[in-house]
Amino acid sequence: MDVDFVITEFEVGGAERTLARLAIGLQQKGNSVRVYSIGRLPTAEDGDGRDQLVRALRDNDVMLESADATSVREFPMAAWRLRRWIQQRPAAVCQTFLFHANTLTNVFAKPLQASGPRVAGIRVADPSRWRCAMERRALRQVDHVICVSNAVERFTHQHLGLSADQTSVIGNSVDVDHFATAPPMDWRTFGWDADADVVLFVGRLHPQKNLGLLQSTLDQFAPLGSNRKLVMVGMGPLRAELASWSEAVSGDRVRVLPWRADVASLLAGCRVLVLPSHYEGMPNVVLEAMAAGKPVVCSLVEGSEELIGNDPHQGFAAGDSAVMTAKLNQFLDDRSLSDRVGRSNQLRMREEFSVQGMVDQYRELYAKLGGE
Repeated sequence: MDVDFVITEFEVGGAERTLARLAIGLQQKGNSVRVYSIGRLPTAEDGDGRDQLVRALRDNDVMLESADATSVREFPMAAWRLRRWIQQRPAAVCQTFLFHANTLTNVFAKPLQASGPRVAGIRVADPSRWRCAMERRALRQVDHVICVSNAVERFTHQHLGLSADQTSVIGNSVDVDHFATAPPMDWRTFGWDADADVVLFVGRLHPQKNLGLLQSTLDQFAPLGSNRKLVMVGMGPLRAELASWSEAVSGDRVRVLPWRADVASLLAGCRVLVLPSHYEGMPNVVLEAMAAGKPVVCSLVEGSEELIGNDPHQGFAAGDSAVMTAKLNQFLDDRSLSDRVGRSNQLRMREEFSVQGMVDQYRELYAKLGGE
């Protein structure tokens, strides 16, 4: 089966990691897989290992090309290049990932029809009106939509006008061994004690993540004079603002770091991961923290709630700073609870979120849709 994937960009984000695992898994099963990035591909010259997914695909003989677009203004050029790429080899299945890829492929490149079904992926429940309007237009051109969680599927029915027979749910996956065996970060490299109790956030520094909740409650979970710290890792529009805030915080309690290749070690060294988002899809960083054997404290929004299940220790209503702080403190105060919940999380990842299981689900759905 020939499979084409189109994605908005190929930075090291959650959707990109999922696509890389899927593409490599399908290629290893004997499929012929190509990946097309609308945005410029990261290179080794960018530093920090941001080209790791590019290297992984090429090392596994997955064909990878890019439109080299750097802004929405370059959409017409990107659509023209995408047309030429698809014409080289009409695929049995063409799957798009993320909003801009869904839109470009199924609206701006609409005249191009793959020989087999077109499939779109919805990975976040973004309620903004303009985005929903564009997504509805794009999804009218596809044969099926894969949602990353049950909550996102409900969102597509309610906000994007899709019916139940037009959608399926296939969750993300995680390489448990990679995170379970990572060496823990030595916090002394930050100038802190080796046994610092670190609350870790990893993700896009964007209003979606509701990071103001961490800023406003810092003194409650990492008070001045304690051995507790907050580390925030990521890129995004709030980076400069958060960096200025962290420098003004007394007591050397906060670090705001750019994207790093050693996220697995940061997770291994932290006490708890926090994710206070307003909305999500199925956040990969929660899967990765659970795979690392760590507890998480996350808002009960799309995908996150499905990952932590019925555990009473790990979830809080979005925006509820008091409950978030209480749940962070329970793990910071009680190492035995932290370890017990972490072990349970890791077992859940092994049993229910394996990479092989995800690949098999996609392959079976493609075959059902007529891909082979």
